[in-house]
Amino acid sequence: MSKPMPTQHERVMKDDDFIVSKTDLNGHITYCNEIFMQMANMSEEQLLGKPHSIVRHPDMPKAVFKLLWDYVKSGKEIFAYVKNLSADGGYYWVYANVTPSYDHSGNIIGYYSVRIKPSQKALDIIKPLYEKMLSIENSQGVDASIDYLTNLLKEKGVSSYDEFIIQIQD
Repeated sequence: MSKPMPTQHERVMKDDDFIVSKTDLNGHITYCNEIFMQMANMSEEQLLGKPHSIVRHPDMPKAVFKLLWDYVKSGKEIFAYVKNLSADGGYYWVYANVTPSYDHSGNIIGYYSVRIKPSQKALDIIKPLYEKMLSIENSQGVDASIDYLTNLLKEKGVSSYDEFIIQIQD
């Protein structure tokens, strides 16, 4: 299944919606709830076994996903704002919490994510930040985008991306 051409059609989550998914260690979807299927405009059959990046919107900086994977692979949870792509080319924003899943021996066996509707206040901050990061990535690479974000957070007196994201959602 090839990625659709993005459109300007926005899908908006309801205030009480929860998107839930689980992935294996490689990010392939092993579970998705009905709201995820509705927002992605895909069936369970189209999602299960596919990389979670099947819903990655091209407007998203790769640096955000690098940070996300660095956190969860090291056993930490992370909060992030993500713009996702629907099968019809539309998009939807989420406020995501991603956590590792463990077996009884304490080994990471996959990842669990719950997404809710992001606050408008947060999106007003995130959208221009992600546009700037994506511009830097396109001209200088992912590491330069991460450096930009790191320096911005230091200027704001915030110790991590995760802390920043939690602060602006409130």
